[in-house]
Amino acid sequence: MDEVEDEPLFADRVAGIDIAKAEVMVTVRVPSDARPGRRRQETRPFRTILRDLLALAGWLRTWGVTKVGMEATGDYWKPVLFLLEREGFECLLYHAAHVKALPGRPKTDKLDSVWLAKITERGSLPASFIPPEPIRRLRTCTRYRRHLTQARTAEKQRTEKLLEDAHLKLSSVISDIHGVSGRDMLQAIIAGERDPKILAQLARRRMRRKISELEQALDCTFVSDEHVFVLTMMLANIDHLTARIEELSAEIGRLCEPYLHQIGQLSATPGTSVITAQDVIGEIGTDMTVFPTAGHLASWARWAPRVTQSGGKRKGKNATGQGNPYFGAACGEAAISAGRTQSFLGARHQRLCKRMPKKKAQGATGRSLITIWYHLLSDPDATYHDLGADYYERRTNIRRQARSHVRAIERLGYKVTIESPDPGPGTSPLPATRTS
Repeated sequence: MDEVEDEPLFADRVAGIDIAKAEVMVTVRVPSDARPGRRRQETRPFRTILRDLLALAGWLRTWGVTKVGMEATGDYWKPVLFLLEREGFECLLYHAAHVKALPGRPKTDKLDSVWLAKITERGSLPASFIPPEPIRRLRTCTRYRRHLTQARTAEKQRTEKLLEDAHLKLSSVISDIHGVSGRDMLQAIIAGERDPKILAQLARRRMRRKISELEQALDCTFVSDEHVFVLTMMLANIDHLTARIEELSAEIGRLCEPYLHQIGQLSATPGTSVITAQDVIGEIGTDMTVFPTAGHLASWARWAPRVTQSGGKRKGKNATGQGNPYFGAACGEAAISAGRTQSFLGARHQRLCKRMPKKKAQGATGRSLITIWYHLLSDPDATYHDLGADYYERRTNIRRQARSHVRAIERLGYKVTIESPDPGPGTSPLPATRTS
């Protein structure tokens, strides 16, 4: 029998932390002094208050611990990881699903911490991405702005439902009932005005072409005092949320001052606004060295299909899975906007929609945007150059285009004759006649 050597440990002095809301269980594993090749371990509980966490840092320092591994448990891992990170320890955060997938895991708090320590010393799992502290501060504001924006959108939707309940069909005539004209009409209704003709005259600019339709939509026969009372509260809440969003945007602008160049790079891409660029930087930062390739970033964001294959057969629909919801929302918004632009990405999106569902095409457009963002953030000197909405037409062979158009017309039952007016030297003329 041959003698073999075990693989060297990823780290000699490690700690594993099983995290709960009020208490953490910590296991330290270090080399044994008495028996070479063996490991010593000790497990202690600590409360999650600041004083006990500082004591935990001191205890780890006495054992010479260099790496600390922990499992992502809700938001309870944040104070532990951030404090130990500030104390100079290298902290590794493991995805809970990845830890669960490893065989042999015990299920008590104490044994969980031992298991996490063993995972850390062996390097069995990759650590989750955690942005640096300045990006985390920015992220706190950008995420809360998105929550407030979603709350404002929900309040606007409730307002439209209230108008339908009052038989005010305003949203059937104008696209945005919270625009300048729509808001003036709603305020006039709150003030007691019930004459549809007077309300319709509050329309401005192009909306004045719809005066007759507005008069029919603004019939206030079924408007009650309760409708007016609730509508007043809804509009006040929308104004309150709008004011808070503006304050947050100002603070985000201040936090983004070191990243103005990167925001300018990202906002130059189709569909990417300044707000979207701020959200993207707030989630992934500006240091792309943490992602080896653009594909790794797309996989981390869950904008890449997962292939589940067994026995030569693919299973399921190859869904992407659930990733960072904030980054995914920003990417989705940018993909939808890019698909509506007269650009290369817009043309590509329209071509994809012809042969796949719209949502799947949006996913492909979002994946392209992630690749563009990655390369822009990787190179400070890089700029986005759009290939143009006619990129595919310029690359398509003329003869192939002609055949495609001929077939399309023939499918309608027509006879087609095409001639080349003046074929150049060395080129053959196009097909002369095609008959259905």
